[in-house]
Amino acid sequence: MGGSSSVPQKSIHEFAVKDSKGKEVDLSVYKGKVVLIVNVASKCGFTNANYPKLNELYKKYNSKGLEILAFPCNQFLKQEPESSEKVEEFACTRFNTEFPIFNKVRVNGPNAAPVYKFLKASKGTIFGSSIKWNFTKFLVDKEGQVIGRYGTATSPLSIEGRRSTRRGQRLIAPICAASQV
Repeated sequence: MGGSSSVPQKSIHEFAVKDSKGKEVDLSVYKGKVVLIVNVASKCGFTNANYPKLNELYKKYNSKGLEILAFPCNQFLKQEPESSEKVEEFACTRFNTEFPIFNKVRVNGPNAAPVYKFLKASKGTIFGSSIKWNFTKFLVDKEGQVIGRYGTATSPLSIEGRRSTRRGQRLIAPICAASQV
């Protein structure tokens, strides 16, 4: 599990990214937490379905160790044309989002953000590793390993009750509950 020959890192905790204001954030600050990483876009048809459910999931499990990291992306029909700061303002104003919005990234191609190269190398699909659309979600365990990948149409709330193929356990709720022990 983890990197490939083009991605030597073994955990998301080995990456640094920029927040919406351009300040560097070392993802090692999320060690010991379950993380859901999602590429977002404000002009996407799936925006109104995903942001409220991401908020609901965050409010339900944040105190138990869940973090949601949102990365704006403009690669799919240019559905995120705004600056990262404006995306954060949009998410906070329209959806009362409390989880962090990071700097806009590319998720596919040679200029994809390194953390997205890692995520895709860790959890491809039967259709390849490319991200197909906005609101693709990656679930990462407390050790920084990708344990799930979910497409655009998968509700963030439905991830909570799914089982991990790697460990045969229910996702999010039990993983977060284990953080409380």
